[in-house]
Amino acid sequence: MNKNIKIKAKIRPAYRGTFKLLSLICLNINLLIINNWLVFPANAVNKIELSDKNNQNTSLDDHNQKLQNKSLSTNQPQITAQNLQEDIDILENQFKLDVIPTSNQPISKKEAIALQQELKNLIGRVESAHLAAAVNSSNNNQSSRINVKSSQPIIDSSVDETLAKAREVVKNIPVLIAKKNYALVRQQWLKAKLELWQNFPVDQRVSHPEIRAVWLDRGAIVKAKNEAGLTKIFDRLEQAGINTVFFETVNASYTIYPSQVAPAQNPLIEDWDPLKSAVKLAHARGMELHAWVWVFAAGNTRHNQIIGVDYNYPGPVLAANPDWANYDQKGRIIPVGQTKPFLDPANPKAREYLLNLYTEIVTRYQVDGLQLDYIRYPFQDPFVGKIYGYGKAAREKFKQETGVDPININPRQRQLWQKWTAFRTEQVNSFVGEVAQMMRKKRSSLILSVAVFPLGEYERVQKIQQHWEVWARKGDVDLIVPMTYALDTPRFQKLAQPWINSRKLGATLLVPGIRLLSLPTLGAFDQLQLLRDLPVSGYALFAVDNFNDELDQMLGSTQGRIRRSYAEPIPQRQPFRTAAFRYAALRQEWQFLTENDQKFLKSTSGRVDLKNESQKVQNALNQLAALPSAGNFISARGELARFQTKFKNLMNSVEQTDPYRVKVWENRLMTIERLLRYGERKVLKS
Repeated sequence: MNKNIKIKAKIRPAYRGTFKLLSLICLNINLLIINNWLVFPANAVNKIELSDKNNQNTSLDDHNQKLQNKSLSTNQPQITAQNLQEDIDILENQFKLDVIPTSNQPISKKEAIALQQELKNLIGRVESAHLAAAVNSSNNNQSSRINVKSSQPIIDSSVDETLAKAREVVKNIPVLIAKKNYALVRQQWLKAKLELWQNFPVDQRVSHPEIRAVWLDRGAIVKAKNEAGLTKIFDRLEQAGINTVFFETVNASYTIYPSQVAPAQNPLIEDWDPLKSAVKLAHARGMELHAWVWVFAAGNTRHNQIIGVDYNYPGPVLAANPDWANYDQKGRIIPVGQTKPFLDPANPKAREYLLNLYTEIVTRYQVDGLQLDYIRYPFQDPFVGKIYGYGKAAREKFKQETGVDPININPRQRQLWQKWTAFRTEQVNSFVGEVAQMMRKKRSSLILSVAVFPLGEYERVQKIQQHWEVWARKGDVDLIVPMTYALDTPRFQKLAQPWINSRKLGATLLVPGIRLLSLPTLGAFDQLQLLRDLPVSGYALFAVDNFNDELDQMLGSTQGRIRRSYAEPIPQRQPFRTAAFRYAALRQEWQFLTENDQKFLKSTSGRVDLKNESQKVQNALNQLAALPSAGNFISARGELARFQTKFKNLMNSVEQTDPYRVKVWENRLMTIERLLRYGERKVLKS
């Protein structure tokens, strides 16, 4: 946004009371933002020595019996809860480093550049949010306009003053470093960041049509106790503008509803059907309800403690079907340092059971989607002895294919080991394909999503055999939801950016996850604004249990449900209509700047060209939204592509003074392109 636009900051009293707390939080935000993020170093988990038996010729039947007896026995060594960390917790912890603002440790040139760039990006996000808020306000009240007087800079706005101070900090970083005043660099940087956060327009609407998803977890469902309690949750979500709910339906093999397929309903649910209630409550509020299911994780030692059963209980499915269990190389169904036993994805009976269970869910209940969680193996690191996947069925099947029992090979046998890794990965890939095929036969409109780890592709396949690029490329899934959890925005961006930029996802939509636990409200807004400035179609919040009054207020003000003569489209359900709405919002920003900023596209011809060329795209998108067809799709896609080619030249002068803003617009055009691609597969070809 041009610096000449005057913006008024409105900060509600409820937020002022938290700024001291936020100051303390910000002092602990990591300054060294250029460090490459690490994933699961060897010392982050308990280590196991490689067993000598890996090189012995062990009888398959004898070994499997030994594994089963050892794993399902209550006499196996106890794992203390204090030593356990969830896999996602370990990943998130790689993004937390303590920083002492008074530290005078040297700052390298590379670190200095990174500090400057992050502050520039944050300035851009603040301006971007205020422009969206100003346009929304202008649309709601045409008589309320932001006036600009020639090119004279406006300095009486608190926002403008904060932005100017932050830019000065950016310029001063190399000067202070040259003087070796490293502590002052850190202090000024943190202060500028906090002040910019405090000037986000948290009480003004800034959002456009997007996927606004939330995970509604088992704990929140249990605490609701009945439909009346669940109604309060859905009322809260409606006010917050949430349009998609991932409702935890299968957890540790317990269903949240009374099932005729699963061996047990969650024992903490009494005398009601939460899934039935949730579908009714969601649809009454115009939300989508997606059944969120654990796939291969079959139990949970922590859940065992909550429901008062033996700590090592493997869950009702494995207790009834011990042959379906998966094992590590020492015969344990729960890997050391972890909390969950897993099913063997190669076991045909286990796969059949899961397919029957999901069929029951999508046929008995009018759910809008199915989300697969724990669609992977447990975390492994074979070079420190963490190896998993030795279920009875997997060993037999791999031996049939290769003539080798996988228990007798190790990572030093590289060719065989990669075959073993590829074999396990294919068990997961093929199951996702089977779920997609069967569920869509039952309900062609069903949305299939997956909650996945944001590790690099090669590392992810080696460690958890989760190859979601394949699922996306084949069209098996509609939404990829990476758990990109981090406590500060730069690291959140580092986790999400590779997948946002990926060309391996085909027509699948990417919906990055934001973890609310320990994340301040303004930090959550910052991450949301980052996603709105990047080419993605929305976000998913984890989880309902971490909502609070301040977050409710921010979400309600910036994206909450408002009364309109039309319903705002949900991207995964109405991609073409969403594309038309989002493009219209872009044009409103350009129109707003044309009317209010004399420095925006100074030449009259440039403004006329932008108006005329953008109108052609709008017409084509409106036509496609009104009448989806192959012909209208080709027309809309062509007009958009032509406009994207011209846009760079049209914005050449703007880019010189405001490169962040132009990049945001290009990203939003790319989002529209991706919505069209998704719509072609989901709407036109389904």
